[in-house]
Amino acid sequence: MMAHYFDDQPQVAHQIDEMTVSLRGRTFTFKTDRGVFSRQRLDFGSRLLIEAVAEAEKSPTGRLLDLGCGYGAIGIIMKRLFPQLEVVLCDVNQRALDLARQNAFLNRTDYIEILKSDGMADVPGPFDLVLTNPPIRQGKAVVYRFFREAAAGLTPGGRLYVVIRKKQGAPSALKELQGIFASAEVVQHKAGYWVIRAQNPLGSVQG
Repeated sequence: MMAHYFDDQPQVAHQIDEMTVSLRGRTFTFKTDRGVFSRQRLDFGSRLLIEAVAEAEKSPTGRLLDLGCGYGAIGIIMKRLFPQLEVVLCDVNQRALDLARQNAFLNRTDYIEILKSDGMADVPGPFDLVLTNPPIRQGKAVVYRFFREAAAGLTPGGRLYVVIRKKQGAPSALKELQGIFASAEVVQHKAGYWVIRAQNPLGSVQG
């Protein structure tokens, strides 16, 4: 059985692949490997998340965190599209982090920080934007912990963007976010995926 991509050190043999991604008029190259999420193509959810954030934010500034970055596609693409952002990537999977560093170099993505962390435990905030395609297969406890950690790590006025498939719990995730943030709403939905934006954490989860 293949090791799960949330593992710290995947115990599956390496099989390096390389893929090309076209998005918003640009072309990106990513190395992937066994033991990481969506190794054969940029998954639809991550693509929709990037598109939704680019549309909603227009010209974002400040610090952005790609929470659970995998091989780095979301954070690297956002940095290339919006060079003014200060971008941080984090993941618990060491293999994914090694790929993310290679991919940052491949895509000439300068001034990007890549950190090993289970959620945001070892990531110094605060952030103006947190983007996550969360590890749904780890269960609600892990996904909802990501939400609470993001809420605690946002600047005043900061935003969390989450992409989740409707059939994998998007409605319940929205309800959970509405209990953590003063505002949580679906800003994009397509092909069964929801992109949710949450902002203004309630006082009980800040700090």
